[in-house]
Amino acid sequence: MSDIDLNDNPPPELRPYHVLVTGFGPFSRYSVNPSWLAVKPLHDTVLKVDIPLEPVLPVDQPLADSGASLSARREVRITAIQVPVTYEAVLSIVPGLHARPPVLPPSSDPFLPTLSPPPEGYDLFFHVGVIGRGSLRMERVGHKFGYNMKDAAGSLAPIVRISRDEGNQPPDAKRMEVLRLRDARDYNVESLVEGNEMPKRGFGRGYESFAEEIYTDVDVEKLVHHLKTCGFDQIYTSMDAGHYLCDFLYYCSLAENKRSMKNDKSIPASQVIFLHCPPVDLPLSTEEVTEAIRKSIMWLCRTLTH
Repeated sequence: MSDIDLNDNPPPELRPYHVLVTGFGPFSRYSVNPSWLAVKPLHDTVLKVDIPLEPVLPVDQPLADSGASLSARREVRITAIQVPVTYEAVLSIVPGLHARPPVLPPSSDPFLPTLSPPPEGYDLFFHVGVIGRGSLRMERVGHKFGYNMKDAAGSLAPIVRISRDEGNQPPDAKRMEVLRLRDARDYNVESLVEGNEMPKRGFGRGYESFAEEIYTDVDVEKLVHHLKTCGFDQIYTSMDAGHYLCDFLYYCSLAENKRSMKNDKSIPASQVIFLHCPPVDLPLSTEEVTEAIRKSIMWLCRTLTH
């Protein structure tokens, strides 16, 4: 049998991988949010990622004998947007991001070009927000309730009406939660009302069918391990996204992603992930955070199955 040249059949061209990266707008002492500083340089950029392919061989030629390793190059097209630090903005913007075609808010930066969203939607939603000084934190879960801190506009999250038997958190536990949150710098926390009770705030109408916690489908442990091998030692996984706007946006995006998948099972599943970054140079520079985001996107693209 004559030798087979696998190069005679070039690998198929892969469709582009569309990524939407979000950062937050100003709030508290941040006239420019560190998350937006890290996200902004990625807007309207295209990464090239090599994707390994398994060669299609004749049945009588073992793979080990082929001596060839095939790969195809995929374009990763990135769009970045800024989301205001308000509950109202999250509820008005995030559902549209998951629509088909997506609906993007007007650009908050006149120097950034407005890009047309892909009609079939985004493959990855990569959300970034700021947290206190320290390591990067890759969040695993978003929470439905527990949003008792006022946003950048001084507003609270919507009140969720619940039945009596659902409101089973002891008053002492609620009081301790308020005291814990008041210790957090930059946050204006709602006061206790009569009977040591706080109204339940978070996602209500339209989100009744969703669980109180939604986990990302991303293998966060493997992603963090990959980033550590890339030299990002100061990063770990987290189960607490903070019960503020970061957590609120994350839960909303995870829920809307599930909703869009349920409404149209013919479209490939998208991925949603949230990264918390520290303030600038405490200890990571903006450039280091941007590079961590870029490395994460490239790794996630390589794990794509469609």
